[in-house]
Amino acid sequence: MSYEDFTPGAAKYSVAERSYPQANADSKLSARLEQCKKEGRAALIGYLPVGYPTVDDSIAAAIALGNNGADIIELGVPYSDPVMDGPVIQKATAEALDNGFRLDDLFRAVREITAATDAVVVVMTYWNPVLRRGVEKFAADLAQAGGAGIITPDLVPDEASAWLKASEENGLDRIFLAAISSSTERLHTVAQASSGFVYAVSVMGVTGARSSVSSAAQKLVADIRQAGVVNVCVGLGVSRREHVEEIGAYADGVIVGTALVKALGESGVEGVAQLTRELAGRA
Repeated sequence: MSYEDFTPGAAKYSVAERSYPQANADSKLSARLEQCKKEGRAALIGYLPVGYPTVDDSIAAAIALGNNGADIIELGVPYSDPVMDGPVIQKATAEALDNGFRLDDLFRAVREITAATDAVVVVMTYWNPVLRRGVEKFAADLAQAGGAGIITPDLVPDEASAWLKASEENGLDRIFLAAISSSTERLHTVAQASSGFVYAVSVMGVTGARSSVSSAAQKLVADIRQAGVVNVCVGLGVSRREHVEEIGAYADGVIVGTALVKALGESGVEGVAQLTRELAGRA
């Protein structure tokens, strides 16, 4: 059974018709990525999970991220079955859950971070927490808090009818993933359904900092562009300034996650600030 079988509004976005919403004309993500292009660089996108090591600390760390060079902040929602996450992020999100993280903490974090930094804030979440809160309510709460959209690693466009409808109604961007294993047909589907940017997964496997960037990343970005996507951002494995420069030569944004979470765990908020400056070329 797919989500279309039990979600309202499914007919408008049926799989057979491939009828997806128009691009978000007021996209905060598109505007920020365009600004970075005019400055002759790729956007720096930093990931941190809400609630690690505490909610207050995670908010402070995200603010430090935004105030030290990150253009876009990706807030992770802790989840008990994080199939895409590597050991560093799994450990951090498990600690956040053990410390009592609740979804209301996410929206508080979005509000406080958007008030304290000019970085654009998006949410990375597995689909079950959205379903549990209610797709319409999640979208409305995120928009009200000042968020720009969500990245959905385990939701494919074919099963996203409720989210397509809710995102369109609330002016939110839809960031779907494309991988090096994605077929040409899948890339075209992702291109039609996405707004803001497409998240290019440059390696097979879970998240984690790596010593080198996948050689397949550049071809994947080119294939996604060929499918009709304006903005493509690359993630998984990025950990150093040279990675940012290498990927930034062909992608619109560079996503860093594990390295920042590790810095937070080892050196606190100042560790995040210092690494962000290094990644942004400000150190």
